[in-house]
Amino acid sequence: MSQPVKTPIAPRPVTPLGILVEKLEEIVEIAQTESVSTSLKNYLQQAYELAAKLDPYLENCTTPESPALASLAKKTAEEDWSKHFSDGETVRQLEQEMLSGHIEGQTLKLFVHMMGAKRILEVGMFTGYSALAMAEALPDDGCIVACEVDQYVANFALNCFKESPHGDKIKVEVAPALETLHRLADAQESFDLVFIDADKKEYVEYLMVLLDQELLVRGGFICVDNTLLQGQPYLPADQRTPNGEAIAQFNQFVANDPRVEQVLLPLRDGLTIIRRK
Repeated sequence: MSQPVKTPIAPRPVTPLGILVEKLEEIVEIAQTESVSTSLKNYLQQAYELAAKLDPYLENCTTPESPALASLAKKTAEEDWSKHFSDGETVRQLEQEMLSGHIEGQTLKLFVHMMGAKRILEVGMFTGYSALAMAEALPDDGCIVACEVDQYVANFALNCFKESPHGDKIKVEVAPALETLHRLADAQESFDLVFIDADKKEYVEYLMVLLDQELLVRGGFICVDNTLLQGQPYLPADQRTPNGEAIAQFNQFVANDPRVEQVLLPLRDGLTIIRRK
């Protein structure tokens, strides 16, 4: 008997733009049943289309992902992430929306090319999309050290990496990220580029370890994901979750740190690029 084909569950909106599109769609539907003017309905429809068509257009105008990345994304979408996995002390919920995705992956890949980076540190790997995207841009003697707290997820990623000729450039360290960072610092390791996408409440501490313990080379770059976190950092404080508050505090910490210069880009859920002076 043939096995049933898994149907990927549509991801929920987790970016400011995605949430805006969902709300505009609801408003347009309400306007169709309410006694509002035709001109207002038209303006609402135009606003919805302006927002809803942006991400698909960006996807269409961005270099397609490699077959290995497409396969990894498909497997991540088909996996049952309703299960819980433990990091040893707490239990966290994993979901396909944690994947970096095509546009952000291509952005990171181009950053690696532009920098000529050879040593990359990833803090928070999940199923490995961003790690593999960056690995595709590394020279043959380049390497990525990827931190992941869940052994199950690490094994999932490693199996996906086998489909790519660049997968052997990635070394996965399974442990809490801060533990791995301190161990790398003790070993006097250093990196040209760091990508952070892990526990939001530890973002400030990640940055401090990277700078204080010389894990990031002088003139090196840090890319930090989710720094707009569904719009929460710039919404009123009473509308923030603990993660939203942590990101708001991190963004202010970075803005106040004289050791770095930075820009926050409205890419997906926010991507901050930090340069160590």
